[in-house]
Amino acid sequence: MSREQIALRVVELGEEIASDYHGLDPLLVAPLKSSVILLADLTRALPIPHTLDVIELAPYLDGAGGSGNQGVRLLKDVDVPLVGRHVLLVEDVVDTGLTLHFLCKTFGLREPESVAAVTLLDRPYRRLVPKLPLRYVGFTVPDELFAGYGLGLDERWRALPDLHVVSAPELPAAANGAA
Repeated sequence: MSREQIALRVVELGEEIASDYHGLDPLLVAPLKSSVILLADLTRALPIPHTLDVIELAPYLDGAGGSGNQGVRLLKDVDVPLVGRHVLLVEDVVDTGLTLHFLCKTFGLREPESVAAVTLLDRPYRRLVPKLPLRYVGFTVPDELFAGYGLGLDERWRALPDLHVVSAPELPAAANGAA
């Protein structure tokens, strides 16, 4: 996807969000690191008052020292209270829905007025969690690995302005499961 396609879609998402949240001062929360570029572009495209915050997540690994992903843990929490706020989670990619489900459950315990999500890329056919508050979708994409526009591999390629499909020979050993 070109930077022009992405920019146009982010502006459209900003218009949709502004219409739905007019007068509500939403709190946009993005997980570090891959969602920060989308968050930056989306905040510039949002012509309504809103607040920003970031969180940091990490996978839980199985207890045997293996690399099996067993869930999500919160490394850095939001800095503002969520009570009575309209929270909009800004995600880079939603596929299984496990991370988004975790965040919705975690934030839901803090009595926000509402919790919804926006994602740049959606893979609905990979869902393990059937009902998610995914309200805004940039693009529905195939089951491929992407790099650029904040998405990286081995902490590389995040700064690319376009989104690129990464082929198997380009994958680092860790991404191929050979770590």
